[in-house]
Amino acid sequence: MPWNEVSSIAELGSGTGAITRLVQHHIADPTKVFLFERDPGMRKRLKSTYPHFQVSSNASYLYKKITQEDLQSVDCVICGLPFFNFSNEMRQRILDQIQLALKPGGTLIVYQFSLQMKRTLNHYFIIEDVAFVPSNFPPAFVYVCRKK
Repeated sequence: MPWNEVSSIAELGSGTGAITRLVQHHIADPTKVFLFERDPGMRKRLKSTYPHFQVSSNASYLYKKITQEDLQSVDCVICGLPFFNFSNEMRQRILDQIQLALKPGGTLIVYQFSLQMKRTLNHYFIIEDVAFVPSNFPPAFVYVCRKK
């Protein structure tokens, strides 16, 4: 990720904040960060740990949340949502939101535990790389995509 070019970023499925810590370490102070987490306990912890980040509960409203902050798009979206567990409608809604919110040429990084999303992601984005991370538990696939 070219962190020096990132002025806005959204993380979908922030969970315990493992990726959020990495993001915080790399961004510059004026960078706008949007975190989305459905679990109320984890969301409360994220708000406490990252009070300067925008924390929301539902990634289905990604575009609405960024426009409420006077942004038209974000430079990057990092997504760890378990798409395999979602209905087709929910999966499509979230991918539509990412498509709307991501700037032209923006970066989408998706980590999943299977290759199930490859065809779907290829429909919406240009897949630049798929890396297998065996040291993750469970092992994961990381897709690096670009908005068409």
